[in-house]
Parts: sequence; C-alpha cells; structure tokens
Amino acid sequence: MDSTYNINGGPKPTLKRFADLDGPDFYPTPTWATYALIDNERFDGRIWEPACGDGTMARVLCESGRPVEASDLYNRGYGKAGVDFLKASRSVENIVTNPPYNSAEGFVEAGLRQTTQKLCLLLRLAFLEGANRQRTIFAKTPPARVWVFSERITFYPAGAEVKGSGTTAYAWFVWDKQCNTLETALKWLPLGYKARYSAVDASKKPMLFK
Repeated sequence: MDSTYNINGGPKPTLKRFADLDGPDFYPTPTWATYALIDNERFDGRIWEPACGDGTMARVLCESGRPVEASDLYNRGYGKAGVDFLKASRSVENIVTNPPYNSAEGFVEAGLRQTTQKLCLLLRLAFLEGANRQRTIFAKTPPARVWVFSERITFYPAGAEVKGSGTTAYAWFVWDKQCNTLETALKWLPLGYKARYSAVDASKKPMLFK
C-alpha cells in the first residue's frame, strides 16, 4: 500500500486510481455507485461483469433481476479468473463494469463488439475530453446516455478504512444499441445515493451463467 496513504493518522482519499494491469492494485467500486445505475437503467437479458474483482458490483447487479456472469483477468476469489475481456469474443445482451483506468478505450471497443443491447462503463467524466476519443469513439459510436454523479466517488484499496471524499468526477457511460440516435443525453444522478446505499449489505451471491 502507498506509504503516503495515511496522513496524520487518517486515510487520504485517492487522487489517482492506478490501472490494475499487473494485479497488485485493486480498488473496489463502492456499492452505492452501482445502485445508482440499476435504479436508472433497465436491463433485459444477461449481464456480464468482466472486471469483477471481489464481486462487489456483480452482487448489486443481481438485484436487477437478471442473470449475472462475473469474470476477471486476475483471481480475486470471485467469478471466473483468467478471462481477458479485451481479447474475448462472445455475444451477451449487457456488459456492465468499472474498467481499469488505462484500458478504458479498449473496454469501449471490446464491449461494443460483444454486447447486443447495453454497454455501461463507470468512467471519469473527463473521458468526454480528448481529440482522439472524439475521432475514434464519440464521432462514430457515442454513448446514448451519460449519467453524471452529483456526489463524488472515492476509491480505496481493498481493506482500507473508508473516510473522506474524492476529488474526481465520475459518470456512467451507457451505449444503448436499441437507441437510434447519435446524440448523447447528458443526465445527472439525484443526490442521496451515497447516504442511502453505503451501508447496504451486498453479500448476496449472484446467479452465474456459464
């Protein structure tokens, strides 16, 4: 763990969430952030969570009432390990995940290739910026909706005490293949998700499909 993480005995909110490319850095998605998605987006058919970590997001996704598959490139003790989403070739109705920071563009490409209905990625709001993304993603396949978090999400290493607030803005980017428009709807998530769901027990095991 970063030796500077604790300042004066208190946890320091992470300013940068490191990409989980070689396995050691793991920042689970707060439960309330996933509830914010399933409260506002309807899913039909199966859901694949391809960067499941310890299953925190997958457990919440099961509450959508849809069968959920959980996998990850690394073995976190949950789901199917050793699955490289960027190289996978399959077809599934919905894909929902929080991709590694440095692999976001790759997850968009791979997700659009493998989903038949919705691709939902939890990304920094700043993902909207950049000339290269405008040319390669947004000009050709823009998201149907961007759900902006009014409350800041703070990512902590697994096992760390949760205190403080992050400084980075996040949003759910939703590509909906049943939405016949190239215009993106910008929406704001209501306040209150953090307080309402932070203490919810998400220990239920999801239904996994093979």
